[in-house]
Amino acid sequence: MPIYEFDCDDCGSAFDKLVRMSAIDDVTCPECGSGNIHKKMSTFASKSSGNGSSVSVTNSSASCAPGGG
Repeated sequence: MPIYEFDCDDCGSAFDKLVRMSAIDDVTCPECGSGNIHKKMSTFASKSSGNGSSVSVTNSSASCAPGGG
């Protein structure tokens, strides 16, 4: 089961939840109990097997480094 990140539209709480994809519509906010939530886009890192190379994904909301264009 994947871990999803959610934001509550009613109380503003941000939370993670381990949930089956088929039960994602049943998730409620642990702070206020509201079902008025939305799933956030999550970043992840991945390591490939074989030649030892790795790939990581950085936070898309981070600003560019100076001179990085």
